[in-house]
Amino acid sequence: MTTLDAFIDALPKVELHVHLVGSASVPTVLELSRRHPGSRVPTSEEDLRRFYTFRDFPQFAQVYAAVNDLVREPEDVATLVLGLARDLAPQGARYVELQVTPYAHHIVGMPMREVTEALDLAARRSLSDHGVEMAYIFDIPGEFGAEAAKVTVEHALQEPPAALVGFGIGGIEQERPKYRDAYRSAFSAARAAGLHSVPHGGEMSGPETIWEVIEGYGAERIGHGINCLEDPRLVAHLRETQLPLDVCPTSNVCTGQVGVIGDHPLPRMLEEGLYVTLNSDDPPMFATTLAQEYRVAAREFGFGKEELALLARNGVQASYLGEDRKRALTAEIDALVAAG
Repeated sequence: MTTLDAFIDALPKVELHVHLVGSASVPTVLELSRRHPGSRVPTSEEDLRRFYTFRDFPQFAQVYAAVNDLVREPEDVATLVLGLARDLAPQGARYVELQVTPYAHHIVGMPMREVTEALDLAARRSLSDHGVEMAYIFDIPGEFGAEAAKVTVEHALQEPPAALVGFGIGGIEQERPKYRDAYRSAFSAARAAGLHSVPHGGEMSGPETIWEVIEGYGAERIGHGINCLEDPRLVAHLRETQLPLDVCPTSNVCTGQVGVIGDHPLPRMLEEGLYVTLNSDDPPMFATTLAQEYRVAAREFGFGKEELALLARNGVQASYLGEDRKRALTAEIDALVAAG
């Protein structure tokens, strides 16, 4: 193990952009597929790894939906959360903001209260069993329209888990304009209730989507945002406001948004003075981990300890942790850098 590898392993980390279903490791998915036979998801490890090979984002969305269909009971929800905590703990992850899609559970008939109870139980056990603090972001699947927005905001306001901190939107960005008013209304209601606005934007579409989440959704942090560089005015705005962008390099390559990792815009985003955090998105589906994303940044972009520590600090400061926890984690990062 190199000195830089050891530094990455020891670096305290937060994970700000990871999805509940997309976080399911191969063993967890196999457990669910055997628990619920007859699905489209393979039941052997070899076939499942082939299943996780993507041509483009629409095909990834199909695979994601197939895995999502395995989440049929509150017990399955808790299994996913605890599996993520188990996987992240050895990577130095201390805190997670996990994106959950309530609409997916609604359409298979899970009551809001039971989903919330499963999330609450899993958050408590994530901390007690694995030392990983779990928070939640409820997100709208953007291609499903007004009904999905209504269900998501109702769950967030009527039966929120104790650790709910944010409200987001994901899915296929090109489908959003036709539902613009419904999505703006949902975000307005969520923000009025005190939830942070954390939408995806600029992953698979251009700067216009990023402007929409800023102006229409009141974004406080943006998932991906990698296509902001196409618009100099947007870059200037993001630089001035230091609006955090949660970047997931391996994900962008695997879903075809970036051709090869060496072409990823992360280095240029930092050169432009943008506020960037480093995350894994759907790690088992993309054969990565949170720690591996730091290794990718070191190997592919030439980042050393200072740059990697900056990304880790950015994650802590962009999170919705309390200020005391932020100071403590930042101090740990600084001490690790100082130790050489």
